[in-house]
Amino acid sequence: MIRCLAVDDEMLSLELLEDNIRRIPFLQLVGRCHNAYEAMDIMLREPVDLIFLDIQMGGITGTQFLQSLSGMASRPMVIFVTAYKKYALDGFELDVLDYLVKPVAFDRFLKAVNKAAEYHALRNSAPTSSAIPATADYFFVNVEYNLVKIEVNHIYLVEGLKDYIKIYLQGADRPVITRLPMKALAEKLPVNRFIRIHKSYIISVDKITSIRKNRIYIQQHIIPISDSYRDDLFRIIDPQKLI
Repeated sequence: MIRCLAVDDEMLSLELLEDNIRRIPFLQLVGRCHNAYEAMDIMLREPVDLIFLDIQMGGITGTQFLQSLSGMASRPMVIFVTAYKKYALDGFELDVLDYLVKPVAFDRFLKAVNKAAEYHALRNSAPTSSAIPATADYFFVNVEYNLVKIEVNHIYLVEGLKDYIKIYLQGADRPVITRLPMKALAEKLPVNRFIRIHKSYIISVDKITSIRKNRIYIQQHIIPISDSYRDDLFRIIDPQKLI
């Protein structure tokens, strides 16, 4: 069971959010709050695994509230629920699980909470592990007590998910998920072929489909480019490939 908190200063939005939460069997609503102060009070008294958080609220905004939780040993998962698309990049920067724009369709809400359930299960059941030292062509990672071989040439995307990473491989139906810091994996990848474009994403430059403004398209994914990594990306792209 995932214990969750709903935080929104609009009564109708809060009621709709509560209704969606109660329709999901693995979610347990431990509190509904109209502002960050009420949320803080509940979190002092109740364990919370997941917060559904509005951004534009009176007093402390959702992003300010989330920043205040950064020092927690085990910060709750957070899903932003907001009427404003313009804060999506802030969500990526603050390492939220998902970003929902009001009005939220139930199927989109379900997709977000399934992602939360996936991470919650990983955090509570997977062993602590690290990758076996890499060779030039492959390395091994621990996946559910098995060592899984990862061919470097097959990697097109790495996604950070809190303490875990998802390694997306060409030809694979699903990503390989392992408990490993992004930094540890980055050190095992060829620096002339892989680049970090966001604190949550590493990509294979060879596998890029297209680049548009602050987004990279790779396979079926659309990945944001953080301003702090943008120059690094264009330094690694071969100038001879630009026409």
